[in-house]
Amino acid sequence: MNRLKALTSVSFRSRRLPKFPGINHRQAIRAFEKAGFRVIRESVHIIMSNGATTLIIPRHNPVNQYVMAGLIKDAGLTMQQFKELLK
Repeated sequence: MNRLKALTSVSFRSRRLPKFPGINHRQAIRAFEKAGFRVIRESVHIIMSNGATTLIIPRHNPVNQYVMAGLIKDAGLTMQQFKELLK
């Protein structure tokens, strides 16, 4: 019982991702292409890959800031690197 309580007491907020302002999905695709990712498939979501990592980008405008932060982290980029790629 104590172990279960300890597992459930870990808050999701303790693993927060930094906020990144929501941006248009097309801008995100262009930035990830500059980082070496290529579009694999387009449907409701856009699937991108660099051979080692696969990103699934929703076609929302703007893409939610937490989703965007997770995609940037999954791509192995920092917020600063991604901001540079947006230019």
